Amino acid sequence: MAGKAFVRRIPFHERALTELVEQLQGARSAAEQRLARHLLDFPTVYVVHKGAAAGRYEVYVGETSDIRSRTVQHLRADILVREDWKGLADAPDAQMYVIGHEHFTKSMTLDVENRLMHWLKGSDAVVRLHNRKHNPQNDYYSRDLLDETFRDAWNQLRGHDRHLFPTEKIVRESALFKASPFHKLTQQQLAAKARIHDAIVEARASRAMGQLILVEGSAGTGKTVLLSSLFYDLFMEDVARDVMSGLDDLDAWLLVNHDQQLTVYEQIALKLGLARRAGDRVSKPTRFINGRDEDADPVDVVLVDEAHLLWTQGKQSYRGTNQLADLRRRARVVVAIFDPQQMVATNQYWEPDQLRELRDGATQVIELDEQMRMTSSEATYLWVRHLVDDRRVDEIPDDPDYDVKVFDDPHALYAAIRAKAADEEHGLSRLTATFDWEFVEKRRVDGKTWDVVIDTFRVPWNLQLDYDAAERRDLRGRSWAERPRSIDEVGSTFTVQGFDLDYAGVIIGPSVTYRDGQIVFDPSASANRNATKRRTLANGTKVAVAEHLLRNELNVLLTRGVRGLYLYAVDRELREALLGAQRSSTCRLS
Repeated sequence: MAGKAFVRRIPFHERALTELVEQLQGARSAAEQRLARHLLDFPTVYVVHKGAAAGRYEVYVGETSDIRSRTVQHLRADILVREDWKGLADAPDAQMYVIGHEHFTKSMTLDVENRLMHWLKGSDAVVRLHNRKHNPQNDYYSRDLLDETFRDAWNQLRGHDRHLFPTEKIVRESALFKASPFHKLTQQQLAAKARIHDAIVEARASRAMGQLILVEGSAGTGKTVLLSSLFYDLFMEDVARDVMSGLDDLDAWLLVNHDQQLTVYEQIALKLGLARRAGDRVSKPTRFINGRDEDADPVDVVLVDEAHLLWTQGKQSYRGTNQLADLRRRARVVVAIFDPQQMVATNQYWEPDQLRELRDGATQVIELDEQMRMTSSEATYLWVRHLVDDRRVDEIPDDPDYDVKVFDDPHALYAAIRAKAADEEHGLSRLTATFDWEFVEKRRVDGKTWDVVIDTFRVPWNLQLDYDAAERRDLRGRSWAERPRSIDEVGSTFTVQGFDLDYAGVIIGPSVTYRDGQIVFDPSASANRNATKRRTLANGTKVAVAEHLLRNELNVLLTRGVRGLYLYAVDRELREALLGAQRSSTCRLS
């Protein structure tokens, strides 16, 4: 057992600190003396905040071996050199939580501090998190008690303020939590980050141009978490100096060509103080390219998430022919998160020869291959890969850790996903579909919604529900899947690409069929004109690449689920093949 955490809340000023210390030092009972020892003589974690009255919190999380001297340092010295501490100290409603535990060691308090920052990123009430660095720890004595210890402390903090410290389910459903730079990285990710840091320092020293670092890996291998950690390290100047010399005054940008992901990164930058307003240092590629002449001084680093969504031909206000090439002409180093199996439109398409040239010309190619999203067995992961890559329907493996279920009716699939979404034991679960039903951003002339329709089943496509002014304020900065009413819509690659769902429901539309024992893609049944129109190749010929892109679309949807994948196929033969694969598994187990 992890024991019990000790939490005390006091106003954030010296008089309250003195009163707490005197009270603890005067403890008489064994229980009170034990409390005093763990708060005054052992390492502690603390949270300071203001803004409770308005419901818009500015928060600092720290750890210390001496809560008395550290608090006095903040109140007397730090207020003279740091605006964040002066703002906290001057706020009449500022509060401080002191957290102790019988198992706290220096290593554990660093981990608890880091996890508190991580979880508070998922709290809608937090508008600014003032911390300057994060310190996730490797293995240490009592680390096996960390999860239980942290949850105990969090639940006690919730007893004081349920708005600032929401439920674990709410935190984990937040896109900011999932993309947080405070995730503990794997050894593979840490090694990759070290290589990227070294390359950036070397490029700055040598004044090199256009260095390209490709970070590749299939969906769910931790690419975005790595990029978010880099984002924080490079953008937070104090952190950059701590991480590695040679990163002072770094001119760094993060770009992503996906509206939902852009919103997430803008919110991270604003909450952590990495940007003063939306658009500072976080942008879409076209805006960045059009705003910087290639003959001007280059920026130091451009980080590109979902780089497979960059355009490889002109479109709208982008007049170039390849956004990645244009970025390399404007930066010393470009770090690109790249998965060719997630290109979903003709204007993102790379010809096979171009892909080879891209990799051959890269300064480094870093491969991430540890599956971090799907909690499945290797057999279940390979079942999905065989379905997408080899176009075959194998027997569904028995997997106690991952639920693959096939439905014979879209209503039943939708009901199952709604049940998961309503269950407190499960995280964010949503229904998605291949882009096989008409949808345009503008409402229909008759004022109705664009819907996914299968016989009597009719549910609107994503981003069409009307919200009142108060709801719009509450939803500002949230991705589609985080909006509570998105359970009443059907998601697509435009809203879920790059995001996790706890249980992913997927309607496989009529563009995916099953003939003669193999999955066949039918572009004529797709409503995604960006995937079905012909692509002009480098030699001037026009070719259809729709089958390749529709397979990628299916790949994106089938790899969103963390704990489960629920399927319905419109094509009768594919549905029967999937149901047969499910029955075979059931018969084998019975």
